[in-house]
Formats: sequence, structure tokens, C-alpha cells
Amino acid sequence: MDKIVVLDFGSQYSHLICRRIRDFSVYAELVPYDISMDDLLKLEPKGIIFSGGPSSVYDNDAPMPDGKIFQAELPILGICYGHQLIVNNFGGKVKRANKEYGSSLLSIDDNIDLLSGFGRTIRAWMSHGDEAEEIPNGFEIIGHTENSEAAAIANKQKTVFGIQFHPEVVHTESGTDILKNFVINVCQVKQSWTMEKFVESTIEKISKIEGNVLCGVSGGVDSTVASLLIHKAIGNRLQAVFVDNGLLRLNEPYEIEEIFTKNFEMNFEKINAQEEFLLKLKGESDPERKRKIIGEEFIRVFSKFAEKNGPYKYLAQGTLYPDVIESGVSKGPAAVIKSHHNVGGLPDSLKLEILEPLRDLYKDEVRKVGKILEIPDILLNRHPFPGPGLAVRIIGEVTDKKLEIAKTASKIVEDELQTAGVYDQVWQAYALVGDDKAVGVVGDERKYGRIVMVRVVDSIDAMTADWTRLPSGVLERISNRITNEIDEVTWVSYVISSKPPATIEPQ
Repeated sequence: MDKIVVLDFGSQYSHLICRRIRDFSVYAELVPYDISMDDLLKLEPKGIIFSGGPSSVYDNDAPMPDGKIFQAELPILGICYGHQLIVNNFGGKVKRANKEYGSSLLSIDDNIDLLSGFGRTIRAWMSHGDEAEEIPNGFEIIGHTENSEAAAIANKQKTVFGIQFHPEVVHTESGTDILKNFVINVCQVKQSWTMEKFVESTIEKISKIEGNVLCGVSGGVDSTVASLLIHKAIGNRLQAVFVDNGLLRLNEPYEIEEIFTKNFEMNFEKINAQEEFLLKLKGESDPERKRKIIGEEFIRVFSKFAEKNGPYKYLAQGTLYPDVIESGVSKGPAAVIKSHHNVGGLPDSLKLEILEPLRDLYKDEVRKVGKILEIPDILLNRHPFPGPGLAVRIIGEVTDKKLEIAKTASKIVEDELQTAGVYDQVWQAYALVGDDKAVGVVGDERKYGRIVMVRVVDSIDAMTADWTRLPSGVLERISNRITNEIDEVTWVSYVISSKPPATIEPQ
């Protein structure tokens, strides 16, 4: 399979480069910026992309790639910081410039190769504080803006290109087409990355493993797809286990058990562990600690089950690429955003090997796999739900009262979106609660009650998200129902922060 390798220099957009390339059936993989030339060649890339990043090439500790990569005779595209790396490496000069952030008009000076198929100008998204002062010998300017004379450069003989703007973000007009020009036209990559082929190859690989597999299922899309892939590969050597940790949505434990027992012919076991999880969380308010506690408790429960019912060789999980990236155990210098219990909370004492068949996929790709596996729409179209459950939607300590509020309020949000016919149009919707309180008036009495926050977002892959502009009538019904049906709540607020800078989940 042809592939493009993206070197991650710490940009918040690095993952988006991969995501956009995969949209046109080409596999793209994110690797650390300091990958050795030998390791890079083992991946057999057809082309290389340098991501952006927060550094300056003249900083003493500036991240630099293996210098041999520039002599590899592979097509290279540098984006933002990657563009400046190319200028610096080939003998040009980079200078500090006035920070340019936002949309700029890119004038196209050469509309072949990288910028083929466009008119004279396009809108491009800038986010930089350095720029090329002198371009290297052998390079030519193929695009400029009012503030960046060398906003796009090319050495066509070496097939090396640099662009100061970000084609991977939606704010750049025809940005995906620029990436496609590089990948398809310059690198001449075959478009062979499809979910049908992924399913076929994954089942083939898993079928070759020895031993039994224990798979944690939550009823969500990720773990369900993972379990079905593994089941198709090894049949009854798979044992699906659903742990009711007391942190699930209202009535969810019963719904999940019914879905699995009625729809899937696999070994399924439900474990009631509400008391154990809630006891472990008692008194803990730090979000990272809560995630770690839940991850460790999940592993303890699974290990105990495995010892009693095994032997099992593998523990399978529905870990996705965004989980890996956000947990800081991915490939690159990006900071940890948050721990995911299925990638960041595994203890050293774990006796089971980890099997993660979806680790390289984004959420929308997983849904495509689910369609291929004929998973019922009622399950396939469910909104994503965090592995640690409501513990991350309860700010501060997890208490029985806050759990009850979070469950009931979230159910109201989902019901009203279903009634309004917009549930399937949004990515995620829920209510969260913390310790903040506000004064309300109930009847003729003053009441000091809880504040509930409603969060509804639109997204494609969960790596970026925008808050949903719900009709005011829907918001009004949600607010009225929450304050009327939950005695402890006096205020309802609507969260209008996008990702970035916020995250989809509050913790």
C-alpha cells in the first residue's frame, strides 16, 4: 500500500494533514520529527510532509529532522515551520516577521504541479511569526501574499515544495486539493486506502494470532466495531466483557446487554462493578487522577475475570488514533491533552497483551467499518461517549447526586434533539455538572441550586469541533425540562467554546 509519511513538529494541525490525505483514499501516517532515515525508509513512503510547529528554525533547541531525509530523493512538502526548515536547509534565510494569523489572499505565480487547477488567487490560512527572507538557489516562488513574498516555493527538479500557509485547515480555500496535488500528482501515489481493504487485511492479521482474546465492550461504536472485527477473525476464541462501572448514561447497562445478546453471536458477559469504581473515585476531584483511577480499575476487573475464566492472551480495546494523539503517546512532540483510560492508564503489572485493531483509524473511518460489518444503525449512530464515562462530565468529586443530575440532564438533551430531528446531525451532545451553584426562584421561594452546562458540538473526526448553533426553541425546551424535572438545578448554560482551544469533553 502506497503511503505518505507526515513528520510531526508539534503543530496542533499535524493530525489534520493525515486526516485530509486519507479522505482521498491514501494512507497517511504521523511519525516523530526526529525519526531516523533508516526507520523512515522502512515505512516505504512515496512522499514526505513536514508539519508546522511552534518553534523557530534559529532557536538553539529547534526540532530538526534527520538531514539525510533532504537527500532521499523523495518528494517533500513543508508546511509553515516545515517550509522554513526547507528554506534553512537548502541555504536560504529565515527571518523574524510580524506575526500573521488568519486568512490571507494567496496570489498564485505558477499554477502547475502543487498549485495546479486554481485561478489567480485563493484564501489561505496563515499562522506564523517567521518567514523566508531569501529562498535557496534552485527554488522559485510559486505563490505570494501581501505580507509573505515567498508564501509558496518549489524546486521542481528535486520535487521539494514549501508553503507558509496551512492547507490542512478548512479555512484555506481548496486546501485539500493542494494536498491532493502533492500526493497524487507529484508523489504519484495509488489511491488504495479503503475501509473495505482495512477490514479484509485486519481480519486476516488477527486470524493468525494464537490464544484467546478478552475484549472490553462499552456499547459504543469503537469497542463494538473492534469486537466484531476480532470475532470475524477468531470466532469463539473472543470473550466480550461489558463492565457496568456506574458511570454510564441513564438505562445504558440494560440497553447494551440487550443489543449484544440480540444482535451479535459472540460470547458476552456483563460485570456489575458500580460499587468498586465509585468507591475508588470517592474524594478524588483531579480529572487526570480520575482517568487514571478508572483505567486502573478497568484493568483490575478484566485481570480478575481473566484469571477466573481464562486463559486469555490478549486484552482488546477500541482505541482510536485521536485517543493515541491526545494522550501524548503518539508520534511527535505534542503535549498531553488528556489521558485516555485505554491508552494512558495501563499498569506495568498487566499480564495481558494489548490488541487494538482500530488504533490507526479516526472516528468517521470506524463508522465506515461498522457499516461494512452491518452493525445496526441504532448502535452505529450513537454519539461518542468517553471511556471513563460520566466521571469526566462531573467536575470535581463524583457523588451520587451529581451522577444522578448528569444522567438525567443528558437524557433530556438527547431526547429533545431526537424530538427536534437533529440528533443524527450533531457529533455529540450531553450535560455536565460541577460544584458551582446559582440562585433561582421556585414558586415564591428563593433557591440555591446547581448549574448544569449543556454541550453540543459538530465534528467529523473529534480532533476539531465547533459548537452547534441549535435553534433557540430547542435550547429553551432543554432548559425548561432540566430545571423543572431535576429539583437541584436552578440554572442551565450552553457551552459555546470550540475545539481548539477547548476540548469536546470538559476533562
